[in-house]
Amino acid sequence: MSTLIVECTLASKRPRAETNITPAQAQCPPVAAGRVPRIARLMALALRFEELVRSGAVRDYAELARLGQVSRARVTQIMNLLHLAPDIQEEILFLAPVLKGRDSIHLEDLQALAALLDWQSQRRRWNDMHGKGR
Repeated sequence: MSTLIVECTLASKRPRAETNITPAQAQCPPVAAGRVPRIARLMALALRFEELVRSGAVRDYAELARLGQVSRARVTQIMNLLHLAPDIQEEILFLAPVLKGRDSIHLEDLQALAALLDWQSQRRRWNDMHGKGR
């Protein structure tokens, strides 16, 4: 068995590495004024709840209701948002922040819309609600 000897020279001071680190304020985009509309938060919650049920993290909507300390009916109302056409769901998620006053869209406004089976009908009613159809 032979012995291998490796020789090298080490710098006494570690060279300063170039990094792309910037101050924390520069990394975060500016926060938009206002608040996220409640219906957008509920839409995100419905999507999260559905993922929890599908993954098996929770057994069913009744368990979600128990964990959230709300009625099963309330969970059902929130989950009904998943019956909306995907493009409407996306619009809801990206609604403009509410700068002052009350939200313009409420959960109860969307219950009848979500009950429509035809997405084209949903889209027409959604556009009427937002003045896009005019």
